[in-house]
Amino acid sequence: MRKLITMQTYLLLALACFVTTAVWAELTPEQEAAKQSGIILFNQYRTAEPQLRIAAEAGDAESQFYLGEELRLRDRFMTKEVVHWLEEAAQQGHSYAMIRIGHSGDSLCAVVGSCPEGSKTPEQWLAEARRLNEPKAAQGDAEAMYLMYQITFDIDWIEKAAKAGHSLAQYWLAVAIEQGRGFYWWPGSRQEAAEKWYKASAEGGYPLSMEDYSTMLLNKQDYAGYRLWVERAAKTGYVSAVFEYALGLAPVIDGLDYGYEENLVKAYGLLSLLLELDGGGGMAGRAARSQAEFEDQMTGEQLEQAREFAAEWKATHPPLSFFKQKLHPSDTLF
Repeated sequence: MRKLITMQTYLLLALACFVTTAVWAELTPEQEAAKQSGIILFNQYRTAEPQLRIAAEAGDAESQFYLGEELRLRDRFMTKEVVHWLEEAAQQGHSYAMIRIGHSGDSLCAVVGSCPEGSKTPEQWLAEARRLNEPKAAQGDAEAMYLMYQITFDIDWIEKAAKAGHSLAQYWLAVAIEQGRGFYWWPGSRQEAAEKWYKASAEGGYPLSMEDYSTMLLNKQDYAGYRLWVERAAKTGYVSAVFEYALGLAPVIDGLDYGYEENLVKAYGLLSLLLELDGGGGMAGRAARSQAEFEDQMTGEQLEQAREFAAEWKATHPPLSFFKQKLHPSDTLF
């Protein structure tokens, strides 16, 4: 089995969800801290605009992209300000921003009221993204291959990126196979093919694949494998896996025993971490309800130990994240 990726790599996944081709401005320590905080909050479905704006206004392309996305998702529309920040990032070579603009639908000139002389149309931004990434893809760059799918919606690029080791592409290839891509004649062969790619993606460090792969192992009654991958996913900070791991460590409910060594202190501590997710995702409420079920079973000393465990986990693991994708695959994937 492939060696586990380091916690530093996990942190980079949590903060940026895979590398980009953007050019970053040189930020002061305060601006860099605001950027990192903003990306963390963005991936937690919490308000990230104030922090992202600090680094975006300093010229950082990645922050400009994330700020544009934060505003777009908040307003549910490509407003003039959204376009401004995405174009600022795109002008610095940020491929994700170019692609977001390129697939924006109606002409952005209609959004902003008028287009300054020399500004690019959505089609031109998409062509620019292709110009930047197609040569890299031809040379075997897995990230560029994945971006070529986002540019063209040609699913063959997903398969090429997956075979080149891109863990997010591997995840989506597994999903596509489950949804009907390809021909599999023998019973169970489709599921085996999907499992192969979920496993590859999990070993490459993608948390959503870790969780999906763990579920496949659970369905085969491989409880040791299931526990292993749930814990690994939880250690990346993936919110869903932290919750699942916490419940696994708690007393057995409804007779579902997957072989965890019961540890109510750790279970309660992990649930405590999820309470900070006061934004979207609905996880804070679920964690609070589960905590309430366990609290009566715990002594004051155990509750204090749980708080200490939570503090230590938070200090030694990547921040909580839903691992929001910068560009969600088109329905053409299926």
